[in-house]
Amino acid sequence: MTWLFEPGWWANGTVRTALLVGFIVAVTSAVVGTFTVMRGQSFAGHALTDVATAGGAGAFLAGVAPLVGFVGGGVLGAVAMDTIGVQRVKGRDIATGVVLGAAMGVAALFLFLSARTSSATGTTQLVLFGSIFTVSPSTLPDVAWMSAAVLVTLAVVARPLLLSSLSVELAAARGVRLRVVGVVFIVVLAVAVGMSAIVIGAILSTALLIGPPASALRVARRVGTSVALAAGLGVLATGIGVLFAYDSYYWFPSHRGLPVSFFVVAVIVAEYVVASVARRRTRSTLVAAIEPEGWT
Repeated sequence: MTWLFEPGWWANGTVRTALLVGFIVAVTSAVVGTFTVMRGQSFAGHALTDVATAGGAGAFLAGVAPLVGFVGGGVLGAVAMDTIGVQRVKGRDIATGVVLGAAMGVAALFLFLSARTSSATGTTQLVLFGSIFTVSPSTLPDVAWMSAAVLVTLAVVARPLLLSSLSVELAAARGVRLRVVGVVFIVVLAVAVGMSAIVIGAILSTALLIGPPASALRVARRVGTSVALAAGLGVLATGIGVLFAYDSYYWFPSHRGLPVSFFVVAVIVAEYVVASVARRRTRSTLVAAIEPEGWT
């Protein structure tokens, strides 16, 4: 297997930290992302990635840990979106658009100021596209407890959240407090986006949040199965991404590895293509099975 695992892979502490952080974030993103896709809030997730970009850029400018900036910025964006109006679909889209535009403007300002006032290079690259190999081992406990908080919160609101995701009218008729559930979920979504930003960067974190769940929902029929499959696909994409990024250092004479984010997103896209093909074949098989003989 030396052709797959380059020298030092198994003993590299940076790789172990990257894999642990990546796997934790992938599982959390899969759970949150499944509900995000079911609720039709992918656009909101995308907007929160831009808010996380502003938060991450602000963190670099202030000399604060990037994770604090990514998550903090995302939560502030979620609160702003709720304040403007996320109760109705139209209001939700308007709020999302307003927050997205404002966040991009602030992110551009922070990145500009960072480039002028800091001697560090590559800040823009790190904020937008991430580098999981730069994550400190001291960040792992923070990622772990944030993930635990997200999963516990989702477990508490799972029933009303699922019901409101499938049918708002039915949920309201059964007394579900839609506003409360919506606020809780949008904050949880913001935290998940901020966490995924440290793996593949703020601007690409939507891929880890939406890609695996979207693939899982195309082939699975039950929510529990979809969540488990999405988690597996996310972990697989992250693991392959870290492996190939590490190996790519040895691919070129210059010894400059390719970014983890590229490989993770590439695997996620491939997973979605495979899931789409599998769904089409399943549908074709079902149609052929129930089609009456002689049907034209």
